[in-house]
Amino acid sequence: MAETLNRITPGDHEKRTALFNTGSEAVENAVKYARAATKRDAVVVFDHAFHGRSLLTMTMTAKNQPYKHGFGPFAPEVYRAPMAYPYRWPSGPERCADEAFAQFAQLVDSQIGADAVACVVVEPIQGEGGFIVPADGFLRRVADFCGDRGIVLVADEVQTGIARTGAWFASEHEGIVPDLITTAKGLAGGLPLAAVTGRADIMDAAHPGGIGGTYSGNPAACAAALAVFDEVDNGRLLTRAQAIGDILVRELRDIAAGTDIVGDIRGRGAMVAAELVLPGTCNPNRDAVATLTRHCQNNGVLTLTAGTFGNVLRFLPPLTISDDLLIEALGILRDGFANL
Repeated sequence: MAETLNRITPGDHEKRTALFNTGSEAVENAVKYARAATKRDAVVVFDHAFHGRSLLTMTMTAKNQPYKHGFGPFAPEVYRAPMAYPYRWPSGPERCADEAFAQFAQLVDSQIGADAVACVVVEPIQGEGGFIVPADGFLRRVADFCGDRGIVLVADEVQTGIARTGAWFASEHEGIVPDLITTAKGLAGGLPLAAVTGRADIMDAAHPGGIGGTYSGNPAACAAALAVFDEVDNGRLLTRAQAIGDILVRELRDIAAGTDIVGDIRGRGAMVAAELVLPGTCNPNRDAVATLTRHCQNNGVLTLTAGTFGNVLRFLPPLTISDDLLIEALGILRDGFANL
């Protein structure tokens, strides 16, 4: 299992993999590895991020309700930078990457001090935050910045990884090679398994026995993960993820053409979302999302919502779904829009 992750994650450097049970554990332990390697404390994350439900990862998560409300006090030395969110960037999507990066760099260099930052943790596509695909070039500049300052770049690929976006990892779309990558969710096809994979010198920095877990790397989950890897390869699921995404985007755009409440359609591969707004505005339309969710569930389609403002419909169909079943599900969603 570990050898496979070492092989398929971006980069040809020497790697190590440590196995855990959940995405929260993977992200929290990635921070531990970064702190051990750099001898620094600070962690930088982004607006709209979701990284888990443990104390540290809950602190790193942006959204208060339901993830943080009433559960403080939170962990220290966690700082938040703006995410390059093209649809909602105040001065428009064309200036989003430049301005977001300038604010990130100013936070790290001037407010925290780069020599105090152990790691920057980022989702290459934000999941719970609303499937936000960062503005073109933003993550590349963040990666270069981290490399110049000796800051560990951690890609949280718990939701985006393992073929979901049409590549093994969403980092590949951005042309970046993170120092550490976290995986979980699809890694073992529903069994509890997570991992941190990254540069050997960083992973080796933690003292022996410092990082582990009772059930970490349990054999049943590892066997399931190896079966997942085989299914992705044998079923050509990287290509299939892109085909699913093409159908989703095509059908959602057709739905959007008949309504004035779809503000944005975005994503990569089989990870696509529609952000709903009040007619003629960019204001979040939570009521429409709630109504559509009820309609879909009452007619046999399970849907997910997302977004800091609760106004995003996110689509994560199984990579093995047939075209007919996907189009049938989207037809029920189309009826829901017609009934609003």
